[in-house]
Amino acid sequence: MAHEVTVVARHADGEEELQWLSEASLMEVLRDNGLPIMASCGGCASCATCHVHLAELSATLVGERSELEEDLLELEDSFDPEKSRLSCQIERPHVACAIVLTIPEPWS
Repeated sequence: MAHEVTVVARHADGEEELQWLSEASLMEVLRDNGLPIMASCGGCASCATCHVHLAELSATLVGERSELEEDLLELEDSFDPEKSRLSCQIERPHVACAIVLTIPEPWS
């Protein structure tokens, strides 16, 4: 029996609660459910358009950023060293949990 992973995504138009059922990346889950994630590079960690802010506990569940991820995120206006992640680089946790995140306002 698979463990449940819930995603609570806050964004400019409200809040959505999703079930993360597949082995897809977090970016794919957000995009495939119609949330405002641009994901221009398709998940190759080369554009930072899938940037999210993770709640503190959620950040501990998904591991650390890579150096490449950090370099891309530092260029973002809404970069937060404690919360910022590229959702394309986040794999589904191996434990039942809730991942809480905020999608920053779109860039101009």
